[in-house]
Amino acid sequence: MTDALEPSPDLTRNQALVFGRLTEAEAPLSAYTILDQLRNDGLRAPLQVYRALDKLVEYGLVHRLESLNAFVACNHPAGENSGASHGTVAFAICEECGGVTEFAEQDVVKRLQGWARTEGFHAHSTVIELRGLCENCTTA
Repeated sequence: MTDALEPSPDLTRNQALVFGRLTEAEAPLSAYTILDQLRNDGLRAPLQVYRALDKLVEYGLVHRLESLNAFVACNHPAGENSGASHGTVAFAICEECGGVTEFAEQDVVKRLQGWARTEGFHAHSTVIELRGLCENCTTA
């Protein structure tokens, strides 16, 4: 996740540590992996990591990948993802190498918002996960 946001100066120490670990990660990380990697920095309990992750997700700095039960740093600032709502995000997850690409397609976002409006549904967030093989793994 190379183009992640810089942490806000309002982040707590634990939030900044967790966010930093996620921005440096090559792949999604589970809360327990983050905890293991940050033990030398003073994080000792899963609750410390989960609280930090909850706030980072709330701030729009981190996304939870439901199917992997793992987290990734957001690679676009809120409002700068091609006009898409920050509450709607999609991920392409490679089942071979574990790579994750975050993207937001404005057409998909508009269709989902249109459906929700027609059905009277009030979505708080939308996460779309595509699972398969990335280009590198397909051609390897």
